[in-house]
Amino acid sequence: MRLTGLIGLLGLLSLCGLVACSKPPGSDLFPLDAGHRWVYRVVNEYDNNSRDVDTLDISTLGNDDLPNGGGSAAHRRSASGVDYWLRSDATGIWRVASKSDLEEEPVLDPSAEAQRRYVLKAPIAPGTSWQAHTTAYLLRRNNEFPPEIRHSHPKVPMLYSIDALDQKVDTPAGSFGGCVRVKGTATLKLFADPVVGWHDMPLTTLEWYCPGVGLVRLERREPANSTFLVGGTLTMELSSWQ
Repeated sequence: MRLTGLIGLLGLLSLCGLVACSKPPGSDLFPLDAGHRWVYRVVNEYDNNSRDVDTLDISTLGNDDLPNGGGSAAHRRSASGVDYWLRSDATGIWRVASKSDLEEEPVLDPSAEAQRRYVLKAPIAPGTSWQAHTTAYLLRRNNEFPPEIRHSHPKVPMLYSIDALDQKVDTPAGSFGGCVRVKGTATLKLFADPVVGWHDMPLTTLEWYCPGVGLVRLERREPANSTFLVGGTLTMELSSWQ
């Protein structure tokens, strides 16, 4: 799951407090300090009327020194076996490195500012945008192996933008206010079927980040509209946090 695509705040919530404390923009919307834990309920609903429910557990583990001159970065770990390292400054919050259980060491992301994989980019205001790679989490082929499209298209460029401020979000973990909504849009060209031929498949994401908590809700839509493909909707909601 993507950790990737996340960030937002400053704007209309506690701008004065954040500036007075000289915290990086968005730091209250995406906590990086050690000791936090988020549990999400993840529901995948597919076009063929199938459905599966899972749980995603993420924890913050403090700062680590990365290999190969990567410097120090905040460590976040998913119980699914994926680790991320992130850093924040005046430009926002971005991912520095990642590691799966199959990798011996963290893999560093590009460090140049223009190539950073931002979770949230400053200024935290409507219209701020950035680009990062995503993949197809739901789309799959009916009659090929492996069926998941992400194996053949692991890096799809997605444009993210801060879509709205001061949002209220209701989740199983409670109601949150002053939240920032981030929207991501991308297209993936696939062979849909013999009638339609090659077609641009839309991938859209909505993410809500709330002050003092972080990501509380995510919605991902990957419609297929094809007899050769299955798509669907992913919904991730915060069920508990600390």
